[in-house]
Amino acid sequence: MSDNQRPLVFGIVAGEVSGDTLGAGLIHALKQHYPNARFVGICGSQMMAEGGESWFPLERLSVMGLVEVLGRIKELLAIREQVVQRCIAEKIDVFIGIDAPDFNLGVAAKLKAAGIKTVHYVSPSVWAWRQGRIHHIKATIDLMLCLLPFEKAFYDLHQLPAVFVGHPLADSIPLVNDTQRARQQLGLSADKQLIALLPGSRGGEVSRLAEPLFAAAQLILKKYPHAEFIIPAINPLRKQQISGLLAEAGLTAHVFDDRYGAGVGRLVMSAADVVILASGTATLEAMLLKKPMVVIYKLHWLTYWIVRLLSRAKYISLPNLLANEPLVPELIQQAADAPAIAKATFGWLDDASHRQQVLTRFTQLHQSLQVNASQTGALAIINLIKA
Repeated sequence: MSDNQRPLVFGIVAGEVSGDTLGAGLIHALKQHYPNARFVGICGSQMMAEGGESWFPLERLSVMGLVEVLGRIKELLAIREQVVQRCIAEKIDVFIGIDAPDFNLGVAAKLKAAGIKTVHYVSPSVWAWRQGRIHHIKATIDLMLCLLPFEKAFYDLHQLPAVFVGHPLADSIPLVNDTQRARQQLGLSADKQLIALLPGSRGGEVSRLAEPLFAAAQLILKKYPHAEFIIPAINPLRKQQISGLLAEAGLTAHVFDDRYGAGVGRLVMSAADVVILASGTATLEAMLLKKPMVVIYKLHWLTYWIVRLLSRAKYISLPNLLANEPLVPELIQQAADAPAIAKATFGWLDDASHRQQVLTRFTQLHQSLQVNASQTGALAIINLIKA
């Protein structure tokens, strides 16, 4: 479509905070080529700050786990149908689903059937589990934007057009992290031993992980009595929830909410000596910040049983997946108890040589992901539109 015709309309749907970050970068890059374009769909605060128009709150899609989704399935299906109908009514030029594959691939399938080009940004973990999904993805998606190099290789094998774009976080986060600056921004002491606790961004996830995290913190204090704990909360509601759980556990911690910006989690990790966190995109962020980490993973028992039955992946955290070796401890389900979390944390605090070896490896992995992701992804989408 030439620039003198109507402005392009991009349908764009993010399903959680990490997708909002990716979407904001992509919108910004696409607007450099199409300054009058519209971006409509489901956006978080960062995407809306770039001009995205959101039809539903992003948090309505932020539900984790197979079993957990069942309680919300009617609402999610209704939202998905409305997104499809509004995208068709808006005559969008392309649909971009950002992560949230169970939701976005369903939207993409219907829009592709209506003759609309479709893009998916962030590959589903089809290389790790339920590989049979590749046939549905091929029938649904015109272009896959991959954050990780081994993902593109998988799609090449299955002849689905894919572009390795790297990760925007690898572009935006400096190779050398400024811990003291982050501490100053948060009003924290320069010489304290700070341990970041990240129980997640969703209410259910926080409820599930707070107990072992806070119990581990109590054990850490027995060995390191001067340690302090710092916790990010993505909004006032999460801060209220976390503060209540801290009171129940009898634990003192600094809790920082979104008054420090959408990147409060990154800021808290940046200030820390060690990070203990839930598996997810935050593990990549911690790696890029060169932070020793302990990764924990707890799901509803049935969800975990299904995942374990179908999974082919050796690791759950992005640093280990990228390196294809166990760089950081992963504590899964029952193994994610307080003594194990504390022991893994001591492993980082007590062994400076090992810590430095792993952080050097983190720097190498960081460099491998610096491919100017948002611009690379935007150019790939533009080429698709023009094809």
